[in-house]
Amino acid sequence: MQIRKIAFIGTGIMGARIAGHILDAGYDLTVYNRTKEKAEDLLARGAHWADSPAQAAADADLVFTMVGYPTDVEDVYLSTDGLIRAAKKGAWLVDLTTSSPQLARDIHDAAEVEDKHAFDCPVTGGEQGAVDGTLTLIIGATEEQVAPVLPVLESFSARRFYFDQPGGGQTAKLCNQVSLASCMMGYADALALAQQSGIDAARVLEVMASGTGGSGASKTLAPKSLEGDFKPGFLAEHLRKDIGLALQRSEELDITLPGAETAFTLFDMLCQIGGSRMGTQALTLLYQEEETCRAAGLDWSLLEQEDEGDGCGCGHDHGGDHECCGGHGHEHGDHECHCHH
Repeated sequence: MQIRKIAFIGTGIMGARIAGHILDAGYDLTVYNRTKEKAEDLLARGAHWADSPAQAAADADLVFTMVGYPTDVEDVYLSTDGLIRAAKKGAWLVDLTTSSPQLARDIHDAAEVEDKHAFDCPVTGGEQGAVDGTLTLIIGATEEQVAPVLPVLESFSARRFYFDQPGGGQTAKLCNQVSLASCMMGYADALALAQQSGIDAARVLEVMASGTGGSGASKTLAPKSLEGDFKPGFLAEHLRKDIGLALQRSEELDITLPGAETAFTLFDMLCQIGGSRMGTQALTLLYQEEETCRAAGLDWSLLEQEDEGDGCGCGHDHGGDHECCGGHGHEHGDHECHCHH
């Protein structure tokens, strides 16, 4: 099948940029997003609007999805009017969301029964990678299987890694997120130690970058933390979700991930006090005085309210039956925090 018409479901921070590259590559693009305003730029550039995912996919040769949570993915694909049924025979269905490996396998199997082709393809590279069209794709399929849609994937990516089986891309992405979270804790600890010791924290970052103490996170995100720039390139609540999915998988494998456990506790705390829609670099606010946190829009009193309530406290409407963080819930809420608040 030659790919001519493409549908894109989910035009958020990352999705809108990716869809823009697909549009620039000359494909006929139809978009859907729960909030239409987030698709206005694409529509002004020639994309078509659909009133539902099913409508967007009806005539598409290739459908991309990039939504928030596994429950959103499940609903978009497997509900009565989901993409598995709505897409035409022979269509390709590619999920760019970081989601559950098992759900990716379920979607792949359901699509094959319907004579459609689905694979998981989470991305890494952040907002800047999406803007530049240089994302890294982590693909749960073989290179040969993906060949028919490769030109489209190349329009917004610089590197592609194949993990040869359904759910393989999701598992590899969760490995990446576990490492990222620990790297972020590392630079947050380092900055706190430098600042409280009264030395130049920016110069400490230069030292880290010159040796083995640095990381991609300390290079790209730590300077934003120092500048007080907490605008989201990647939402704190989404990293919390990803870590939760990794911990869920670790429980299934009966292994322990101490770094991920601690990261979950800290990002969960950040989300509970009002930082769910901030960038992940807002983690460093947990090390600051309460006055600094309040100026950035955080409220530590919400943590006490959450202890008395029932919700996940991240400020996001997951729907009535959704357990926060991909089903991991607050199982790790009894870990001690080391940020002195």
